[in-house]
Amino acid sequence: MNDTGSLQYQAYHTIKEQILSKSLDSEVLYSETRMAKELGISRTPLREALQYLSQEGYITIIPSRGFMIRRLDKETMRESIQVRCAIEGFCVHLAAGCDDKKRVNILLKDMEESLTKQKAALSAKNFPESFTEEDHKFHMLLVHFAENSEFNHLFQRLLYTIHLTTANALTVAGRAQATYEEHLSFYQHLKKGDSLQAYNVLITHLMMPLNMNII
Repeated sequence: MNDTGSLQYQAYHTIKEQILSKSLDSEVLYSETRMAKELGISRTPLREALQYLSQEGYITIIPSRGFMIRRLDKETMRESIQVRCAIEGFCVHLAAGCDDKKRVNILLKDMEESLTKQKAALSAKNFPESFTEEDHKFHMLLVHFAENSEFNHLFQRLLYTIHLTTANALTVAGRAQATYEEHLSFYQHLKKGDSLQAYNVLITHLMMPLNMNII
């Protein structure tokens, strides 16, 4: 959505913020007509905004009835984690085998900066929100390194599921600290060029929510 002045853009971001802040209830079927009235727009730009939100996994559109906020269940979480393992695991080998050392060094530098922010976020007043945001950025650095538009699209599609998975996982005592340490271990192996160990650490890290039975 590049038209920052459009009604659909405004509706998209308003509803997205309401979803992320949990102002909207995942148990409720929301009417397009009522939502359009609340936002002060017609149903056409609202429908366009809802289509984007549906494509990105935030909502499920119920034809002729409205939409519901997407809920996280075991199967959805398992499938999204497996897709992440496939994409990010491949990106590890791309980075480790890349001959363009300048690109690799930029990636490592950006990851190091992210790790510093993650560590600070562990004790920040706006924890866990700040840590969650930096956690996502850390993984996006690896995905973007591949310079693959399909990877970016798929990862964008998974962002809300990732957000819900992370939020649930961080309710477990000590999980945030463990997440930071796993990120650090991954970074250290990648920096040494040990792609196998980096890959193993990453996959174990991504699979952790399934092993924790957080749902």
